[in-house]
Amino acid sequence: MSTVLSRVEGLDPCPIPMAWVEQDAQALMATAKLQDCELSLVLCSDEFIAPLNGQWRDKPVSTDVLSFPQDDPVVLGDLVISADTADRQAQERGHDLRDELRILMVHGLLHLLGYDHETSQEDLLEMVEAEGRLMVKLGWRGKGLIERVTDGGT
Repeated sequence: MSTVLSRVEGLDPCPIPMAWVEQDAQALMATAKLQDCELSLVLCSDEFIAPLNGQWRDKPVSTDVLSFPQDDPVVLGDLVISADTADRQAQERGHDLRDELRILMVHGLLHLLGYDHETSQEDLLEMVEAEGRLMVKLGWRGKGLIERVTDGGT
């Protein structure tokens, strides 16, 4: 079984039980056939994620999810998800925060596994397919993040 190390930064109170987030991350890792590995997951505020986005992507604004892969066979890396941004996106799309966090976890995990939708059209299509496949296997509602964005935000 894989390990999920989670923490909350800048959210008081946390808008969703962290036990749900950890349960969903465990289910995602099991479905992706990731065994005996470790994932760090931070659920945070926009104020926490914006400086990270500025430092690592040269975009000093809030974002929904950041992925920091590790060059280690056991430690997958870190996912940082803004609950503030996720909550706004969930409201815009007519679903709940848990569904949005699931979509962002799938997207972020695929980045940790080496997928990159920004490198070519072929890579984008490959990641769209992988997001959709994981969402369906898990029985989670909604489209993958890339498909949703390329469909005009629906």
